[in-house]
Order: sequence, then structure tokens, then C-alpha cells
Amino acid sequence: MSDNYKTKLNDITTFCFDVDGVFTDGIVILSTDGDQLRTANVRDGYAVQLAAKKGYRVAIITGGRSEAVKKRFEGLGVKDVFLSSSNKVKVFNDYLAKEGIKADEVCYMGDDIPDYRVMGMAGLATCPNDAAPEIREIADYISPVNGGKGCVRDILEQTMKVQGKWFDDESHEW
Repeated sequence: MSDNYKTKLNDITTFCFDVDGVFTDGIVILSTDGDQLRTANVRDGYAVQLAAKKGYRVAIITGGRSEAVKKRFEGLGVKDVFLSSSNKVKVFNDYLAKEGIKADEVCYMGDDIPDYRVMGMAGLATCPNDAAPEIREIADYISPVNGGKGCVRDILEQTMKVQGKWFDDESHEW
């Protein structure tokens, strides 16, 4: 991996993220009523809502089915949350076609085998530091931060800084 990914940041208009292992540390707490509880990093959340305010498209493509996950992202201004995505390539292609987005405008962050094929289609493939070895091999950028610990903030912040949208007068209000 080299710093070549930095030149691609200029072209990014859209971010697609997996959830478990990216926004979370990959640990799921199982409750007796069948709910699967997760924790999320508030700094990732801040960066997501800022990206949405700044006009970036943000999409969640997850195999998970949690309505709590959907509510979390909708509360951050994410309009496109795709739960139960057993075929992420199809969801990704359908999303791009519907929104008129070119694949080279997309930064995708995933952490495990279900993300492998779709990462190969995105203009910029990224992953957390603790991603599966197969994912790390194909990533254009490996965040130095683990899943659930701010890796999403890392790539969003880098992109917005390169594009001059990170820290301006409008960035301070949430």
C-alpha cells in the first residue's frame, strides 16, 4: 500500500460502508430476547453527519438486519441504508445506477470477505486496521485505526480535508 490513494480522494463524492467490523468493533452482544447489541463510535457519527451536510452521498450496505442500526444512520442524515444485503455487489450496482454515480467516485470501506468483490469495484477501497487479511490485501488504504474505534472518521476526515470541506465555519454546528 502506498500514498497513491490520496490522489483518489479528490474524486470522491460517495461513501459506502459496511457496519459490523467497520462502525463497530465486530463484537455483538446477544440478549435473551434475540436482539444483537452493538456499540458505535461518536466521532465516526460526527464525521458521517458532517459528510452528509457537506453534500456527500453516504450509503450503508450491510448483511445485518438491525432496525437500531437503520435508526442510528437515519439520525445522522444517511438516506440510503441497505439492510439484509446478502449480495452486496448487486446492492452496490443498483445504488450507483439509481443515483447516477460512477464507481470511481466511490470510497467503500469493508472489513471481511462479504466486502471483497464490491471493494474491487469501488474507486477507492479502504478498510480498518483489523480487517481480514484478504481485505487488507486489496485495500488501497488501510486505516491505522481498528473497526469501531474511528476508522470511518479517519477516511471521511482525510477526504474532506483534501477537498477543503473539513474544518470551516459551517463544520462546528451539529
